Amino acid sequence: MKKSLSLKETIFVASMLFGMFFGAGNLIFPVSMGQLAGRNMWSAAAGFLITGVGLPLLGVAALGVSRKAGLLELSSIAGRRYGLFFTCALYLTIGPFFAIPRCATVSFAVGLERFLPEGGGTLALPVFSLLFFAVVLFFSLRPGEILTWIGKVLNPLFLCFLGILIIRALVSPMGEIAGSSPEAAYASQPFFKGFLEGYNTMDALAGLAFGIVIVNVIRGLGVEQENAVAANTVRAGIFSSVLMAAIYLLVTAVGAQSRGCFPASANGGTALAQIAEHYFGSAGAVILAVTVTMACLKTAVGLITSCGATFERMFSRGPSYGVWAVLFCVLSFLIANLGLNAIIGCSMPVLMFLYPLAVTLILLTLFGRFFSYDRSVYRWVTGCTAVAAAVDFCNALPKGIASALHMEGAARTAAEAIPFAEQGFGWVCPAAAGLVIGLVFRAVKAGKRKDM
Repeated sequence: MKKSLSLKETIFVASMLFGMFFGAGNLIFPVSMGQLAGRNMWSAAAGFLITGVGLPLLGVAALGVSRKAGLLELSSIAGRRYGLFFTCALYLTIGPFFAIPRCATVSFAVGLERFLPEGGGTLALPVFSLLFFAVVLFFSLRPGEILTWIGKVLNPLFLCFLGILIIRALVSPMGEIAGSSPEAAYASQPFFKGFLEGYNTMDALAGLAFGIVIVNVIRGLGVEQENAVAANTVRAGIFSSVLMAAIYLLVTAVGAQSRGCFPASANGGTALAQIAEHYFGSAGAVILAVTVTMACLKTAVGLITSCGATFERMFSRGPSYGVWAVLFCVLSFLIANLGLNAIIGCSMPVLMFLYPLAVTLILLTLFGRFFSYDRSVYRWVTGCTAVAAAVDFCNALPKGIASALHMEGAARTAAEAIPFAEQGFGWVCPAAAGLVIGLVFRAVKAGKRKDM
């Protein structure tokens, strides 16, 4: 039985992993982090790389170890209803609620918005997003070689232009990183803030959702034994992770240097456009806009296709794939018109809730053989984590929404009682407590079986 991929096969899988995780939207967060972190960017980047690179890799490896058919089956170990809820919530988050609308708004922020007069984006965003999602729907309903062509041509083109931009910025920096003062939480807790900023990439969620594709590819190449599948997944992931980490670090550095000429932008899309225009003028801004738009278009089509197919499978008696695709495009269009800043702000509370559940699911799966994947352990860890993550969710809500729901006082009181909640990690201790309780329950059950 084959135990290892060849070098050529490993590079092939690594390129698939990189293409799955890295999109144009991933650039807006490290460049914004660099601007805000300033001279503390290295500490912030260390935290960002854990959630932006490490967790996605572990998520794919977890699916390889589990030998499950996908996220629904994996998360249903804690209960069928929970599995259905978590799978729907995760796909909607990386789909029509946040990630797909973000594709349109990132394209708009990096491209068209820069060329509009002051206040001219009121009507421009709806028109742009309507055209964007019309094209997305057209290709989503007619999947074919065009997606392969876009992936093979536009992704390399985008990375090539990005490489030129980074090299130019490093050779002719706008300012010194050491002279850039950190802002907000990056001044006091850069590592933890960077760790939470990595949530915005949504790549750990994407790893759980789409990792089965990579696992099936490895199995299709002849590697069947579960430990060998996981090992080859990690090996291929290291190749792609090194490239992703290098890009994140370089873009973060470019963002920190840009403070020498620009104040911190409202979002990374605007910052990226300013940097491109600074070095290459209007022509550079146009090239960046076109490549980012096409890369986001490809990502949006892929997400619509994946979400539509997943929901059709989960609800076999429900709407067809075509109906789901239309529904998700319409929903994405409506949410996109809230604007990039609003989407990022609203997505953070949801990510604060989902990420702890994703992290614990990954860790339970990777180390499940030590407790025989016992359901009670899964349930206790998941339940305790969910309660604490709900507190983090409430505390991350925009002030206006929290006030309207009258959650501020209760959420703040709960956060004060939970260790590390102020840093956004209130779920860690409850998850550990759930693990202990689950293991005790498992031991008690095992003792009863021996006595019988």
